[in-house]
Amino acid sequence: MATTTPDLQEMHTEFEAAAGMDGAPDFVHRPSVMGRRYMISSVHYHATMGGLRILEQGGNAIDAGVAAGICLNVVEPQSAMFGGVAPIVVFLANGADDDSGSTTAGSGRSRVFTVSGLGRWPQAASLDDYLARYGGDLPAGVPRTVTPGAPDAWLTALARFGTLTLAEVLQPALELTREGFPMWPGLHESIASAARPGYPLSQWPSSAAVWLPNGRVPAVGEIFRQPDLAATFQRLINAEAHASGDRAARIMAARDLLYRGELAQQIVSFYQEEGSILTAQDLADFAVKVEPPAHTTYSGYDVYSCGPWCQGPTLLQALNLLEGFDLRAMGRGSAAYLHTVAEALDLAFADRERYYGDPDLIDVPLAGLLSKDYAAARRELIREGRTRGEMPPAGDPWSYQNGHGTAAAAGSPPRPDYREPEADTAYVCVVDADGNTFSATPSDGIFGTPIVPGLGFAVSSRGTQTWLDPQHASRLQPWKRPRLTPNPALALRDGRSFMPFGCPGGDQQVQGMLQVFLNVVEFGLDPQAAIEAPRICSDNFPNSFWPHVYHPGRLNVETRVPAAVRDQLAAWGHTVHADNAWGGVSRVCAIVVDPASGARSGGADPRAPGGMAAGW
Repeated sequence: MATTTPDLQEMHTEFEAAAGMDGAPDFVHRPSVMGRRYMISSVHYHATMGGLRILEQGGNAIDAGVAAGICLNVVEPQSAMFGGVAPIVVFLANGADDDSGSTTAGSGRSRVFTVSGLGRWPQAASLDDYLARYGGDLPAGVPRTVTPGAPDAWLTALARFGTLTLAEVLQPALELTREGFPMWPGLHESIASAARPGYPLSQWPSSAAVWLPNGRVPAVGEIFRQPDLAATFQRLINAEAHASGDRAARIMAARDLLYRGELAQQIVSFYQEEGSILTAQDLADFAVKVEPPAHTTYSGYDVYSCGPWCQGPTLLQALNLLEGFDLRAMGRGSAAYLHTVAEALDLAFADRERYYGDPDLIDVPLAGLLSKDYAAARRELIREGRTRGEMPPAGDPWSYQNGHGTAAAAGSPPRPDYREPEADTAYVCVVDADGNTFSATPSDGIFGTPIVPGLGFAVSSRGTQTWLDPQHASRLQPWKRPRLTPNPALALRDGRSFMPFGCPGGDQQVQGMLQVFLNVVEFGLDPQAAIEAPRICSDNFPNSFWPHVYHPGRLNVETRVPAAVRDQLAAWGHTVHADNAWGGVSRVCAIVVDPASGARSGGADPRAPGGMAAGW
């Protein structure tokens, strides 16, 4: 079993014995997969095996991660399609990239980068226009279209940090599209649901042509092919083959085919016919950003996420808050522990609601939000044995910020309501033999906007994570990035790879990731046990998806948490909702690198039945 430090295994055994669970935890259904050279974990077995093939061919973690991510676009398209979003965090173990925008860690030669992978509202987008045109609503479908971010993210990461050609990295996905794969139950169920009257496939003929071959839902086990997407991949490969320059230049020539060439023309022509304001200039002007990550430390670990254009820094804020508590003394899974975690999350999400947004267009006090002194002040609001029953007020990070800025307006009060969480996201992480690390959370399913005829993919509908409140930090603005929920993360120990981790799940992502990370570093669980352990999820803040409803005080608690613990949480004021032993959609995947031996251990969440870790 891989451990975080040499003494954590002993500590883990003591905790399990105290809980009457001598030996392995009784909730574990799968073993942690262990390997010496490399490890990959994702929410679908075909993506995991596609990435593994690239590692076997000599590719590094970025080559394998991009290959696996695009495989997810093929086999998990209801969760993450090729024209969607794909935020990425990369750790280069040997400091191979010396460009500006890096973050020094450990020895000073190791570097961490993020690739934004998130589209922008068209430059002609207008809040006033949307309010007038849609009566204060943000309708599903084409009105939510932003520029596609995932293709640029995959190809930019590959060109900048990979070692193989696009043709080599696309081979697993090309095979899955051209030769097909057995239709699996999750995709079958999603297609069947979308084919109901009034749902996307009954409204979008171009999508129905792809997902309902011969006019019917493909049966489970039937070989399913996507010839149009295969043809798109082949066109990208051909563009690379006919381009001049070095490896990176040839990959970016393929990228330009989609954003400036014939593929861009097909996208814009179709979407404008469907009523979109997306233009060829929007695609030509768009580019993802390669930039430094958000960062904090926790008990000797360096933890990284993407910036405040996504919700990633809430994970770092929650860790800063929890670092001031003796969580081990509380005991994993105790009422005191779960209460403290929930309260820290609520404080972090209250700040997300007030301050987070695209830092290109609004002033985000990120340094203040991630300040340890700010966390210490906010920590005083966490009360033992009591909760507020509603979202706490946001803090004032400006006094902890380096420099000065303008405080964001508070926006309109959230309206109490509840809807089931969205589940359209995927995840993949890789650690290679050298310790290079890749962590990515692709998203935007095929049923958010219509498929472009002949291309086999739709364009991102991530505009759904925008506000129409003119005072909100994430309000609609021209060329603005919506505030994204997908947020890959990774942790280093002493400048070396320790743990990439992430998951699908909308607002539940950070919550599942936080609890898995704590299960590893505080309680010594191996990654599979850390993932499978029962957990909680708060709904005590506005949902990131339109129309941004929330349920004050609601705390979802898996029923594997003992009834006595659930009763105690309710007595302390939480509105406990417990109806599922394996609830929620935060289907975490993670890899842990043992600091002593270097062994890699991978875990994949059984909450995602297709998830799989593999290594050697």
